[in-house]
Amino acid sequence: MQSTPATLVLENGSVYKGKAFGHVGEAAGEVVFNTSHTGYQEILTDPSYAGQMVVMTYPLIGNYGVNKADEESEKIWASALIVREASNLHSNYAATGSLGDYLKASKVMGLAGIDTRKLVREIREKGAMRGFISTFDHDEKSLREKALKTPEMTGLDLVKKVSTSDSYTVDCPDAKYHVVAYDYGIKRNILRMLQDAECRVTVLNASTTAEEALKLNPDGVFLSNGPGDPFAVTYAIDTIRNLTRHNNSSGPLPIFGICLGHQLLSLAFGASTYKLKFGHHGSNHPVKHLSTQSIEITSQNHGFSVEIDSLPEELELTHLNLYDNTVEGVRHRELPCFSVQYHPEAAPGPHDSHYLFSLFTEMMDR
Repeated sequence: MQSTPATLVLENGSVYKGKAFGHVGEAAGEVVFNTSHTGYQEILTDPSYAGQMVVMTYPLIGNYGVNKADEESEKIWASALIVREASNLHSNYAATGSLGDYLKASKVMGLAGIDTRKLVREIREKGAMRGFISTFDHDEKSLREKALKTPEMTGLDLVKKVSTSDSYTVDCPDAKYHVVAYDYGIKRNILRMLQDAECRVTVLNASTTAEEALKLNPDGVFLSNGPGDPFAVTYAIDTIRNLTRHNNSSGPLPIFGICLGHQLLSLAFGASTYKLKFGHHGSNHPVKHLSTQSIEITSQNHGFSVEIDSLPEELELTHLNLYDNTVEGVRHRELPCFSVQYHPEAAPGPHDSHYLFSLFTEMMDR
């Protein structure tokens, strides 16, 4: 393990000194924390973390190594990983390498040896802040200035950065449905779950128009997760609005949204969104399913939320976060459109919400 000194400075001037592992150099981004005990590789490769440095609250990270199967996209999108202790050893039957080497090969910084409890408490009390890490600039004033020059997440469209440049198809040998999926930062496990639900999926660039998508004659439309401020992704909001107005011979198209897709669908119907103080990032968030009164333990990763008081009459609240009473799901009262703020596909996380994919296929059946 490397022992190169590294310094993290937040935009408010707070300083954390530790040791670099993985890539040596500099990194910038919004600092957020994740409460998952495992799944660090899936978290790193989740495109929703673009522009963010992730602090893991669990103290020991890297002990089971990394492997290709745990990647949720083709690369690491998080700008840095911050941990209390980075394990020098890894042991797992599926491991093909260490976390440190994985970060180094991807030129992504890791910072270890800091008091992550203090850092997480500061984020909880003061909110998510921009930060800057360096292994060769240790001047606190200079690092704070660099942190302040980092783009703020509010008003930032990061979807264009993470979306696929070319459309592609994820086949299913026994497909009963054809789904077009808008890639705002889609995770691979979402595609696997759609495959398991007997869907052939055509993945589209985020800027694909409604007209272009409809030419593919889909049975349903999926709106994926993704990073940044949903209000800034105006082209996606316009496209979704056009899709909800479409009627074919079987009626309106079923639409299912997750995370950013949920926020964009809500915006398309006239709701508004706002930035959460420190976001929801972890695999243990309780959500109440209002129609059944059941509690789902969910995986979450988002910094923005739909304003509950802004929901238009045609959108019904279906799920509620039990930590802070924020919107976790909506459905249209007449159209076959629904969405959830959390991640039913998890990776990492619990499987309580897998039923939502079946709900989507039932809508396509009807």
